[in-house]
Amino acid sequence: SSVILCAVRSPVAWLSEMDGADEVRVEAAPYCCSTCEGGGEVAGRSLARRSRKTRSLSTSSAGSSSEYRRPQSLHGPSPVTTFGPKACMLQNPHAVIRLVCNFCLYESSCESCVCVFRHIQDPASQRLTWNKPPKSVLVIKKIRDASLLEPFKELCIFLTEVKNMIVYVEKKVLEDPAISGDENFGAITKKFCTFREDLDDISNRVDFIICLGGDGTLLYASSLFQESVPPVMAFHLGSLGFLTPFKFDTYQSQVTQIIEGNLPKLSVSVNAAIVLRSRLKVRVLKENLEKKARVDEKGIILTNGDIDSSRKTMQYQVLNEVVVDRGPSSYLSNVDLFLDGHLITTVQGDGVIVSTPTGSTAYAVAAGASMIHPNVPAIMITPICPHSLSFRPIVVPAGVELKIMLSRDARNTAWVSFDGRKRQEICHGDSITITTSCFPVPSICFRDPVNDWFESLAQCLHWNVRKKQNYLSSEDEEF
Repeated sequence: SSVILCAVRSPVAWLSEMDGADEVRVEAAPYCCSTCEGGGEVAGRSLARRSRKTRSLSTSSAGSSSEYRRPQSLHGPSPVTTFGPKACMLQNPHAVIRLVCNFCLYESSCESCVCVFRHIQDPASQRLTWNKPPKSVLVIKKIRDASLLEPFKELCIFLTEVKNMIVYVEKKVLEDPAISGDENFGAITKKFCTFREDLDDISNRVDFIICLGGDGTLLYASSLFQESVPPVMAFHLGSLGFLTPFKFDTYQSQVTQIIEGNLPKLSVSVNAAIVLRSRLKVRVLKENLEKKARVDEKGIILTNGDIDSSRKTMQYQVLNEVVVDRGPSSYLSNVDLFLDGHLITTVQGDGVIVSTPTGSTAYAVAAGASMIHPNVPAIMITPICPHSLSFRPIVVPAGVELKIMLSRDARNTAWVSFDGRKRQEICHGDSITITTSCFPVPSICFRDPVNDWFESLAQCLHWNVRKKQNYLSSEDEEF
């Protein structure tokens, strides 16, 4: 008997799309109709119609593997998506988007095909809740900033002594002489759990994150989690603060609200609003070309040896942008830009910026791009000083796959950086593949995603600030 599977991503496949795996095993589609769940026999006429309308992922009883990618237009998490060990999306039946069947486009079940319906939380009304009360918190502090010492100590004492939380702190933060030399604070630091970047994995230990500093602390928090990210509460103690909506003056009541006010079975209005800041999944494939030296019979090394090629793959999760530039060279950068395997243009200029909506208010806006709200599912492509009068910034769907390679005619290499870090050289044969990650950063809002964003535009970037025009009286109109 043939096996028919729905051509819709099941939550198992959605969450199994780990960034290191190329293939995902298709297991089940829990959000399908009763026929997909194996309920009863199907009449021959209905089965034939289903066979024509569905796209079978497998016809073998042994099963098969298939590669999945985030949809191009669908925005919002899977119904079973979690953020860290204990946080998830509050299921609010009054703020959901009900999708129609993928095949018959009906809004109710029909007998002619395998109907699949999905209820997805409206991105404008997403709220935080906890499966269990949070017990651990990661505190990220801006390094070498003396102005943050007292807020950091005050917050840590509150979390450990008052809230009985397990506090995680990076080891190099405690190595600061101003902290290690404080005997009164020493008793508190002994209760901390420490970790080291790139060496210790804390992804399944931290329930939520508190950032003290500027926007860079949120970018750093994102880099620590390559898959699911716990909710982030960012306090504005830096210079710009576009991504940090909370004021530290009332931190006790605000932190208490996040810990205790987002438990299940509470009113929706009590739960904190969150904005899912999409990230970019970036894979860098580097071709290492090395010449093998040949040795003749007399033991003399010959330089014209064969070329030995080996590949090295690196992967990153990027919250703001990927920047490809010309580096220290005085020549124009010359890189080819592919979209879903098709060459769309060649960038000749200082470089190109590929950014998320969150990154649209960073380097991209300085290069002339538009500002996009974080809830918009999109990827921005912005040239840096292009040697062309018609090369304007563009916005593409979030689910496309971009690929950047050095052009064959390029006179020099290029350089790439990810959120301003991990800078490395790109040579001929190397490639950079970029698409939207399935692991966004859940950023806790002060009020809601819309008001917080416009507040940041006004306060941080002084958007549309000008001196108002004087009122024209009726007497002046006569002249």
